[in-house]
Amino acid sequence: MAASLWRAVMGTGAASTNTTDSSGGGVEFWRAPERVGWLTKQGEYIKTWRRRWFVLKQGRLFWFKESTVTRASVPRGVIPVASCLTVKGAEDVLNRPYAFELSTPRETMYFIADTEKEKEEWINSIGRSIVQHSRSVTDAEVVDYDSRPGDK
Repeated sequence: MAASLWRAVMGTGAASTNTTDSSGGGVEFWRAPERVGWLTKQGEYIKTWRRRWFVLKQGRLFWFKESTVTRASVPRGVIPVASCLTVKGAEDVLNRPYAFELSTPRETMYFIADTEKEKEEWINSIGRSIVQHSRSVTDAEVVDYDSRPGDK
């Protein structure tokens, strides 16, 4: 399902030579990310575990094969965190230390950090991003109850 999320965020059109539009959805993932680091991620179709470099920026969690991320890098995938419902520890589910899960309405993705501290930092960073980016949708819908019709 991560591939379907990728298509939803990136569009299904042909890739262009502009890496900002074709692979980052307008996010400069190579510059000043909110969080970066290695995580082991379970594959979408073949359920093998692979070590990937993750970059969290502007409400999107990108992953790459290499930790050297430049303007020319093409993400292997991306998760729009605003579509995520929860991020929480999953050691009991996977029976592995430092495991956590990220769930959307359609799927649950599993990750393994290298330490307990890194796991907690990823959960906190992703959780903060979920709240921040899901809130931005409702900010436009906020009603100002202090102003009454006729108050000018």
